[in-house]
Amino acid sequence: MVLDISRPQLLVDSIRQLKKDKNAIILAHYYQSPDIQEVSDMVGDSLQMAQYAASAKADIIIVAGVSFMGETAKILNPTRKVLLPDLLAGCSLADSCPEDEFRKFIEQYPGSPVVTYVNCSAEIKAMSDVVCTSSNAEKIINSIQTDKPIIFAPDINLGKYLVWKTGRDLVLWKGSCLVHESFSIDKILDLHQRYPRAKFIAHPESQSHILRIASYIGSTKGMIEFVKKDPSQEFIVATEVGILYQMRKEVPNKVLIPAPAYQNNICACSECPYMKMNTMEKLYQCLLTEEQEVVVEERIRTKAALALNRMMDLSN
Repeated sequence: MVLDISRPQLLVDSIRQLKKDKNAIILAHYYQSPDIQEVSDMVGDSLQMAQYAASAKADIIIVAGVSFMGETAKILNPTRKVLLPDLLAGCSLADSCPEDEFRKFIEQYPGSPVVTYVNCSAEIKAMSDVVCTSSNAEKIINSIQTDKPIIFAPDINLGKYLVWKTGRDLVLWKGSCLVHESFSIDKILDLHQRYPRAKFIAHPESQSHILRIASYIGSTKGMIEFVKKDPSQEFIVATEVGILYQMRKEVPNKVLIPAPAYQNNICACSECPYMKMNTMEKLYQCLLTEEQEVVVEERIRTKAALALNRMMDLSN
């Protein structure tokens, strides 16, 4: 069935009707486009999406995000159908940690606990003792009792931040996110000259020199909570620009400015091309045909589930 995509409300109504007919729910990350966020049953960061997926009762779970998020939902819901609007929506950070290379890396540190950031493939999660998100990474690291160095992957910037925050001995995999590597400190400082009262807030996947000038460092959810509670009226926000939609709904009277990136041919902000691969049309077709199914091999899924469930237990 082909809808007239020039009629956005028809697309919205059709998606909502399909959800009802098929007992389906849509989980969306903060970095999705506003129209997808509006039609979703929940919008959140990686931890919130994992927690919501773990308790889901729907027959079908549609993950409006990228591939590792779809895999996470499937790992936690093996008996439910998990769909991704575009199965090619990958992640530069997850791609920076290939399975074979990471296995060799782990073998260099026998006996070391393995902590992986949720932004990784199911295969990497299956090699892990526990998974973390930016919301709970510090808590997870501090919970580990060991006299060995802790292996942390794949994000080196988050890893360096955790070393600074916890003082723990971490062995860091050298991966990174293209979005959070793209912020220009010179452009941020220039922007601050224009908004001298603005507080600069950043995601911990950003590079160390960016984090050093931040008034607040936290997850996407943490950043939203900060701008809600902080008395300041202006904020420069260093993470994927999609977060601003929910932020502006929470604090409509505050000024929110996206942190500038090195490349600004289209806009001054930093966008994830993978997150933006999902569209309302793809979301509709995904629900209609149920063909974009996420599949995780069972031997991988069971091992990855152990690491994810440890994270969930430590996060409660």
